[in-house]
Amino acid sequence: MTENVGRHALPPERIVRLRPSIQQAAWWQRIPASGPLVFGLISGILLGFGSEWWLSAALLALGLTAATRRWWLIGLVLLAGGVGYVREQSWEHAPDPLARYVGGTLTLSGHWDGQFLSLQDPAAKVALSPKPPGPPGELRVTGVLVKPPGVRIPGGFDYAFWLRAQGVHELLAGAAVKSSVPEGGVRGWFRRGLAAGLGTQQAALMTAVELGDKNAISNETFDNGNADADSVQAAFTRAGLAHLMALSGQNVALLTGVLALLFIRTPLGRIGLARYPVMIVLLGAFLWLVGPSPSITRAVLMGAAVLAGQWFGRGRLDVYGVLALTALVGLAAQPAWLFDVGFVLSYLAVLGLTLSNWAAGRLPPSWPEWIRFPLVATVLAEAATLPVVAGSFHQLPLTGLPANLLAEGVMAALVPLGFLAGLLGPLGFMPNLLNAWLLSALLWIAHTFGQAPVLSWGQIGTAGFAAYAVFAAAGVLWLTRRVRLWALALTALLCMLGTALPARLQAPREVVYLDVGQGDSTLIRAGALRMLIDGGGTPRGDYDVGAKTVVPALHALGVNALDVVVATHADADHIEGLVSVLKLLPVGELWIGQRKTGEPLLSELIDVAGLKHIPVREVRRGDGVQSGDISLTVLWPKGAPWSRSVMVVKQLSPALTGSV
Repeated sequence: MTENVGRHALPPERIVRLRPSIQQAAWWQRIPASGPLVFGLISGILLGFGSEWWLSAALLALGLTAATRRWWLIGLVLLAGGVGYVREQSWEHAPDPLARYVGGTLTLSGHWDGQFLSLQDPAAKVALSPKPPGPPGELRVTGVLVKPPGVRIPGGFDYAFWLRAQGVHELLAGAAVKSSVPEGGVRGWFRRGLAAGLGTQQAALMTAVELGDKNAISNETFDNGNADADSVQAAFTRAGLAHLMALSGQNVALLTGVLALLFIRTPLGRIGLARYPVMIVLLGAFLWLVGPSPSITRAVLMGAAVLAGQWFGRGRLDVYGVLALTALVGLAAQPAWLFDVGFVLSYLAVLGLTLSNWAAGRLPPSWPEWIRFPLVATVLAEAATLPVVAGSFHQLPLTGLPANLLAEGVMAALVPLGFLAGLLGPLGFMPNLLNAWLLSALLWIAHTFGQAPVLSWGQIGTAGFAAYAVFAAAGVLWLTRRVRLWALALTALLCMLGTALPARLQAPREVVYLDVGQGDSTLIRAGALRMLIDGGGTPRGDYDVGAKTVVPALHALGVNALDVVVATHADADHIEGLVSVLKLLPVGELWIGQRKTGEPLLSELIDVAGLKHIPVREVRRGDGVQSGDISLTVLWPKGAPWSRSVMVVKQLSPALTGSV
């Protein structure tokens, strides 16, 4: 006769009696209590922020409460909403100890963690521009304290708001390092181990993978070409592998799995149930080591909850309940995380992964599990995060699936071995003998798949998110075998038509002036014509305004190709950005005025046009282009034109000049 073992064991007859009730429970009976509470908290945060979406979150919280029929939750939902509102207001109106110094030239001393400079007196954090090239440590820097810029272009990155979400109010511009002391202690030891015996590019990637620190990798390129178009970081993004350099649940899952194996396969297992609190403490130490970013904090909280459930004999926990609970704790502590893209992507990816068993069941049963589950996990994670990725980054990698399938195999070995190298400090060169091969393989995957084209995407509005929600619901119903495939296909078709047709039926007719700082950049959309006049530039800096400002703005506006690019004259603040525009977008023709010798930027622009097989036209007065009932003409310089058109722009009559 088999006896029950452990203080939480149940009698066999009780186990048999409980299983049918769990299997037969309706979906509304499986809604965790933390679900309505987290949406109540979110509604309060959105209300405090002034977002109109607060009502939707509140209705969802009350709807989930009604579905569970746990009416006692209503009071807790309202309380959670109040907590969310108060916490958001306290964050939004937090005192700024450096406000009185804005506009002044300051010398600051503090700890540089690779992202922000932390001061002790007053207690505050400051962003530095440019970022110091060296490793984290104690810094003494001089610069001008300014308020960071917000959104200046369509689809632009709201740097000021992002810094506020990190608790940073000011930026030290023109930061010049006066003195620095590399970081010591445990973190310094760990960083030295990560880089021991590795080349510069490999060490930079190792630091990004293990610590989420992308400062070094952002300066690495695959060749001596353009640093933005051919950078390692850009290649990872184009290949759909950017998430590998952002700490997430993958790192926690792999490290926790290795710890579990050590406790099972080695004498360490003799400590019995005590292994669970030990692993929880080690997860907390890992969070301290890498820093509490939204995605890694979510992963550590979920890992700790699962381990605690095992410790107390609760067995496998409800993943939706744990997700909601960790979101509740995280947002109550840091309400600004609700607006962090990494936080949102982290939860959406996990929600997608919860359907892995259903999706794997849709594949042929003859396929081995080591193929089915990695495949469906990659597809589900990408599908769940698709609208946020497309709306935030305005592009979708077309090779993400094969690239991720290959990269995940490399990461499964690299993450634990890299962590081991960090623990060994200067002796980390030993595991790095193998890690060097793994890092080279990861770089090859990113470089190879990063050369493929990406699908550009514009801004996503309410209708777009609603259409995706309808499609996602149909997809879940198909996976769980509640609807047939034709219904899913029909839903997808209707959603695509509903969001794509309006823009096709009424083409925009507009002139958009892009804020590129000094210089000009103007987009003209007239019927089917898409023309860009100049692309801005930074004559006294290395910021690529074309790749980082103009192209993202064009993607956000839904412009994925240009018919005509016009370089009015050879000044850097007008045409420097056009070099990256020609590299990153399909372009029909490049128009220039007088072709002059001794103009390096103009020569580079023409050379890029030649490499991309873009025709170059030297236009003169009278040259132009026609699109429907709208036409554009060139007024200067004089000379023999290559085409003849009478240029009058209907309902559109600005004079577009170069420098006057």
